[in-house]
Amino acid sequence: MCGIVGYIGNREAQNILIGGLKRLEYRGYDSAGVATLNSTGKLTNLRAQGKVAELARLQAQAPVNDTIGIGHTRWATHGAPSVKNAHPHTAGAITLVHNGIIENFEDLKQILEPKGYEFLSDTDTEVLAALIDSLYQDSSSLLDAVLGALRLVVGAYGIAVLAHDTPDQIVVARSGSPLIIGVAGDETFIASDASALIGHTKQVIYLKEGEVALCKAGEVQLYDIAANPLSKAVETLEADMQAIQKDGYEHFLLKEIHEQPETLRATLAGRIHLDTMAATLGGINMTNDELRAVRNIVIVGCGTANYAGQLASYLLEQFTDDISIRVEIASELRYRSFHVPDNTVALIVSQSGETADTLACLTELKRRGVRCLGIVNAVGSTIAREVDGGVYVHVGPEISVASTKAFTSQVAAMVLFGLVTAQAKGVGTERLAEYIRELDALPAEIERTIEATKETARQLAHQYAGYDHALYFGRDTLYPIALEGALKLKEISYIQAEGYAAGELKHGPIALVDDTFFEVALIANNWLYEKSISNLTEVNARGGHTLVITDSKKDIQAEAVVRLDTTLTVLSPLLFNIVLQLFAYYASCERGNDVDQPRNLAKSVTVE
Repeated sequence: MCGIVGYIGNREAQNILIGGLKRLEYRGYDSAGVATLNSTGKLTNLRAQGKVAELARLQAQAPVNDTIGIGHTRWATHGAPSVKNAHPHTAGAITLVHNGIIENFEDLKQILEPKGYEFLSDTDTEVLAALIDSLYQDSSSLLDAVLGALRLVVGAYGIAVLAHDTPDQIVVARSGSPLIIGVAGDETFIASDASALIGHTKQVIYLKEGEVALCKAGEVQLYDIAANPLSKAVETLEADMQAIQKDGYEHFLLKEIHEQPETLRATLAGRIHLDTMAATLGGINMTNDELRAVRNIVIVGCGTANYAGQLASYLLEQFTDDISIRVEIASELRYRSFHVPDNTVALIVSQSGETADTLACLTELKRRGVRCLGIVNAVGSTIAREVDGGVYVHVGPEISVASTKAFTSQVAAMVLFGLVTAQAKGVGTERLAEYIRELDALPAEIERTIEATKETARQLAHQYAGYDHALYFGRDTLYPIALEGALKLKEISYIQAEGYAAGELKHGPIALVDDTFFEVALIANNWLYEKSISNLTEVNARGGHTLVITDSKKDIQAEAVVRLDTTLTVLSPLLFNIVLQLFAYYASCERGNDVDQPRNLAKSVTVE
């Protein structure tokens, strides 16, 4: 969750750190802080409850020209959002920032308190600072003290550590929480993800699991937990400044909705071929013989990634009849004694590539010998590095906490995998051609849908944003869209919304229909149309306030109707989802919410 930054160089650190924290704020915004050291080791530690803007106002009142420092923006785990629980935390000669959870902090606290350490916060992080300080007193270096402490802790961490008497170095380490180090001349930058480094450097080192780095100005030395030196691989960061700017949009979420035609084209580029009606995916690292042998696919993800998997499963099962597909919630699967049949391939779906629960499932599946393929956006992320192969979706930075463009491209990437698998199994071109043609047409269809429905979505949001409850329902491929649409609404508008399979309404949810609810019915013009209309009629008969989204031109009785003008059939659910994204966005605006940074949420869930 939390965002970490660090800097060593020749410029004023405070400004660089706060600028980096603003870019990482989507990782958490309960509190923020920066700590810097001057050349004599004097510490300046500024902390503020709330967003980074509060910290920036505090810094403007007491600026310093220190050239080394660390910073943090917090998503609260241990301890409520407050100044006392804000990072950085100091104990003795040590100041640090931390992303993750130290599970044995209570045991460590009992060891440290008799040594005279008093704990002023409710956090596990302050205990880690004290532990490092206690070891630092008898260590030859800050690096040794950090390594010694990390051998004693249980849990997940991404940390950046300062020692007040060595104001020329920062020690960083990761286990379960991402860290990236950027180098440019005589400057070194540290961040939880690449967005904070854009504009400063393109030369980066992705810290791997269990690695520790001693950072000085323009210099990085890598070690493992046993203090063995490691070689480092410097990679080139490809993102640019435009990718993290709003470009005239009021919110990042609206920008990212509008970016979907472009980002989807990036996902599909070089992967579909209209001349041969075929798909290719070089990154999966599987031969045709290996693809032919696949009999089971398990799709693993959390939140929006899970719903993308659910939609993809409906589509993939149309390609061939010799593959069983199951979709699992990562946060549940990791704790189950689940059976994995032979000839299984796992699709590990994560926008950030750092989701803790999904990563834990990946580890367990690999332990069982399952081939794991990543459906990932973030280049260089942990999941991208740990899988056996996979597909980058190439949607660029997704700054808004609520995911939109990643969902669309995740579905497309999984459809591509289904296509190449079906091709390897000898499924005829004619059967797969419809999907190839619709994938090719999809970016333009999304573009048309956005332009045709955005004003209607805004007006409908004005009409329904006063409700506090909503019920979404759809059949077949529109059921996962109902789930995702309800999730978007609750994430950013705080309207309690539930998604259901339409055929399940009479098995309980229809009891909710009254004047406090509005209902969103997703109705496709297909073989299930009449059954969907029957579900709608049942709701209307009980006084429902129904909003219908449909690609049918037939007359439909409802309080409001949004009609999609499209020739798509198998991939049309993604157009329904566009309308629901816009509706959720405008509903959030109507209710005066912080669209990009909704309460209690963070973008990258790197803790359990």
